[in-house]
Amino acid sequence: MSTNRYESPLSSRYASDEMQYIFSPDKKFSTWRRLWVALARAEMELGLPVTQEQVEELEAHITDIDYEKAAQWEKKLRHDVMAHVHTYGELCPKAMPIIHLGATSCYVGDNTDVILMREGLELVRDKIVRVLAHLEKFSREYKALPTLGFTHFQAAQLVTVGKRATLWMNELLMDLQEIEHRISTLALLGSKGTTGTQASFLELFEGDHEKVRLLEEKIAGEMGFTAVVPVSGQTYSRKLDYNVVSTLAGVAQSASKFATDLRLLCHLKEVEEPFEKNQIGSSAMPYKRNPMRCERICSLARYVIVDVGNPAVTTATQWFERTLDDSANKRLSVPEAFLAVDAILNIWANVASGLVVHPKVIEKHVLEELPFMASENIMMDAVKRGGDRQELHERIRVLSQEAGYNVKELGLSNNLIDLMAADPAFGMTREELSAHLDPGAYIGRCPEQVEEFLLWKIAPVLKKYAGALGGKETELTV
Repeated sequence: MSTNRYESPLSSRYASDEMQYIFSPDKKFSTWRRLWVALARAEMELGLPVTQEQVEELEAHITDIDYEKAAQWEKKLRHDVMAHVHTYGELCPKAMPIIHLGATSCYVGDNTDVILMREGLELVRDKIVRVLAHLEKFSREYKALPTLGFTHFQAAQLVTVGKRATLWMNELLMDLQEIEHRISTLALLGSKGTTGTQASFLELFEGDHEKVRLLEEKIAGEMGFTAVVPVSGQTYSRKLDYNVVSTLAGVAQSASKFATDLRLLCHLKEVEEPFEKNQIGSSAMPYKRNPMRCERICSLARYVIVDVGNPAVTTATQWFERTLDDSANKRLSVPEAFLAVDAILNIWANVASGLVVHPKVIEKHVLEELPFMASENIMMDAVKRGGDRQELHERIRVLSQEAGYNVKELGLSNNLIDLMAADPAFGMTREELSAHLDPGAYIGRCPEQVEEFLLWKIAPVLKKYAGALGGKETELTV
């Protein structure tokens, strides 16, 4: 670690080694060389004067990249692609005359970017599956534990702890589906030439349009793609970068929603993120258990969400067939979005795998509000016993205000049930009224909704991507 030069925290502190490798110089420039090999092989197979010996020489030197030599060439030529052509050519003297034949810089630059983005999305996809697996276990375990539902962060009807977790999972499932779409529709730039006309390749193949078309098909196949973009200028449309970063921002949005909910639950002392034995919550206040991991998720998510603006503006300001004002920006905005989302998902998986639930605190909060929620059922019961519905409604309104005053102004417990028991309009004892205070009677279909969601929506995903879970399918009997 360098201590006298700036280093991105995403590299030094947050992102995984595997995501960093995808956007590393080794991965980038070895992919350039793989593309040059694919180009040479396709040109050879289609009849251009490229030999098998030249192709094999190129294949033998895909990974032994002399970065110092490349830097020397770039200083001299002021062109990164040509610097690497010459560096490669020094290792492959027989193939040097045919390296990059007919291509422009974007042949290696843009095609590599697409390849790296696809691999990055595949890694993000797998990490999403791991988060879903952790939340699946949590949701199933707490599918029937009643808890206060909140609208406007005000107590509403009851839900369950497990049902709330399905809301987080459902949004992440939407992100997964979007990522699957992006992966399946990504297409290489192909071999389009300087303005997208393929004129240089048409010249090489002496006007044979079919061979020019087959050239792209062969290159795409060797690089693991089934399609190339149908038309382009010199570059692929920068909307592709926007679409990918926007997809990543969707993951960030879901993560931030989860982490924000958990930060609020931590304040309520109902559910907390894992807290290590020797972890320090505050340098000044030893008793604190700050939700620092969820706060970090929110912080990184904010960065990714804002980062979407970069490829959006870049796309909107490209001139005709090519300008270069995209280059420096996309070198930052696209890889950094991937690294940040990678970090977010690493933290999310850690938090989701060790969530701490405090049932007694949850029950206490539920019982504080339950008399208000039970009031309608109590009114119906009292009507069945001969009471007047309109009179009872008014009495509940008045008594609820009195109970609310006792709670908010006097700091007392909610005594609505005691007030109703003392009111002859209800004609019910305290025991009869308390029979309406079973939290399980107010959670609707929460347990069933959890079971159905896990079985119908999550189980197929965990089965499909069992490899992301170490080859082990999560137990999904509900």
